[in-house]
Amino acid sequence: MLLLSPQKFTDYELIDCGDFEKLERFGNYITIRPEPQAVWQKKTSTAEWNKIAHVKFQSKSSSSGIWVKLKKEMPDQWKIKYAVGGRQNVEIVFRLGLTSFKHVGIFPEQAVNWDFIYDQITTIKKEVPVPRVLNLFAYTGGASLAAKAAGADVIHLDSIKQVVSWSKENMDYSNLKDIRWLVEDATTFVKREQKRGKKYNGIILDPPAFGHGPNGENWKLEEMINDMIHTVADLLEPENSFLVLNTYSLGFSAMIIRNLLAEAFPKRMNNAQYGEIYLDATSKVQLPLGVFGRLAV
Repeated sequence: MLLLSPQKFTDYELIDCGDFEKLERFGNYITIRPEPQAVWQKKTSTAEWNKIAHVKFQSKSSSSGIWVKLKKEMPDQWKIKYAVGGRQNVEIVFRLGLTSFKHVGIFPEQAVNWDFIYDQITTIKKEVPVPRVLNLFAYTGGASLAAKAAGADVIHLDSIKQVVSWSKENMDYSNLKDIRWLVEDATTFVKREQKRGKKYNGIILDPPAFGHGPNGENWKLEEMINDMIHTVADLLEPENSFLVLNTYSLGFSAMIIRNLLAEAFPKRMNNAQYGEIYLDATSKVQLPLGVFGRLAV
């Protein structure tokens, strides 16, 4: 089992976390946000956090809240970049913003998967000139940008139109083009692709614990992930292909991911990876942020 954490994300820093909050730097700006997994105490005081932070999220309910600006120079939107795999000539750019759901438009721990995706596509291109990649539950598109930067033909699917529009902005800022955008329910789409006999060289899944499709379709991770993985197994090319599965659900173990992959891809477990993704804080504490499973070429 692997433990993975981004090592070269210079535009991002987890400064400290604890007491159900995290102190983070995104580019030039420092935020304070809720973090349900930070059950331990902060390494530095709340007063010290407030002294250096530019903005703090205050929850109004379990699903929304407001941002309180602690420094007047804090903008509503700004940009950061990430050099995929440490390659300075392969930079993807994210437009960040203060949303009412505590998110800012990026999950920085996913950089470990962006590097993996780029490397897998580079390997596949030795046999398949333009690999086909499907990114499901794609959010603001970090994985889509990494795949496109590596030279793949990318389909980016998410159920929320505004998030897909945000992803298009990131593509433009990254000087990329021709990602194909879909606002659709992921389960409905993969079932239709299965009937069509479609195949992909790479499939990326980053499903939430709970969610809804654009027409009110329900998604519940524990109930639906097994069927989703078996459908995806039919869509993935048996050779020259990769898979990334990432989940954030509290209580979901890496062994669950391992068992799902072993059942759906029994012949590929020699090239399987599974484990936990985390962030290393400058304060020397580690913040777990989900479990993953991957099938390499």
